[in-house]
Amino acid sequence: MTIAALSVNQQKLVKRMRHQIGQAIADFNMIEDGDKVMVCLSGGKDSYALLDMLLELRRKAPVSFELVAVHLDQKQPDYPPEVLPNYLATLDIPFVVLEQDTYSVVARVVPAGKTMCGLCSRLRRGALYRYAEDNGITRIALGHHRDDIVETLFLNLFHGSKISAMPPKLVSDNGQHVVIRPLAYVAEDDLLAYSSLKGFPIIPCNLCGSQETLQRKVIKDMLAGWERAHPGRIDNIFRSLMNIRPSQLADRQLFDFASLGQRAPTRADSHAWLAGTTIESGSPHVV
Repeated sequence: MTIAALSVNQQKLVKRMRHQIGQAIADFNMIEDGDKVMVCLSGGKDSYALLDMLLELRRKAPVSFELVAVHLDQKQPDYPPEVLPNYLATLDIPFVVLEQDTYSVVARVVPAGKTMCGLCSRLRRGALYRYAEDNGITRIALGHHRDDIVETLFLNLFHGSKISAMPPKLVSDNGQHVVIRPLAYVAEDDLLAYSSLKGFPIIPCNLCGSQETLQRKVIKDMLAGWERAHPGRIDNIFRSLMNIRPSQLADRQLFDFASLGQRAPTRADSHAWLAGTTIESGSPHVV
């Protein structure tokens, strides 16, 4: 389907997404000349859209890079093994389907009723990292979008007492892999519309996606309510992640609050405050 055959709104959607993905790649230097990019396919709308857009952008990109699609068959219940290979065979891209029974591990280790996503994600990441290391992959592309990033911000804020999210680009903990998120600027609603337009063969997740009590779903519902009441709020929250003012927060590791003022605090100051006193001119006074 050519873009000319689409409706005006559909053309705007495709052009907007292409621009946002290209901008994110440029802003964070996600892909360089000669890179071998592994696109991780889950079978969901986001990773399908990511692969589709990268294939299109590669044709006009200012640099030359390879793409390989990789999917991990985790042996989940009702998994249809033929769907992804049949779809990928229609594309001009090499693809690999890895097999690892992470489902049995998760089902055995995680207590009934507890969230499975954390362990499932770690096992999946380990398998994909091993493939990347063994096959000369220089970039690992994931399908996380703008809304995923904002949701993660609030999950960490509410449940981890920290301000952090998903960066558009990162180096793995072992320093061996560069992970990129080209959909970082793309709204989930646009991905839903694009998936419907393209008719991707979606594979449902019966392991994690069936857990309706997940905290991420609670955050997602909260953000959706905000967006209905105040359109543009999610985008404003995302933009705030690119406009950090450390001096207006309270992290002493990011900003040197101690040196503000006429003199640096001493150890005596700390002891005095903890004891309920303050220091003036070298002498303690009860507060």
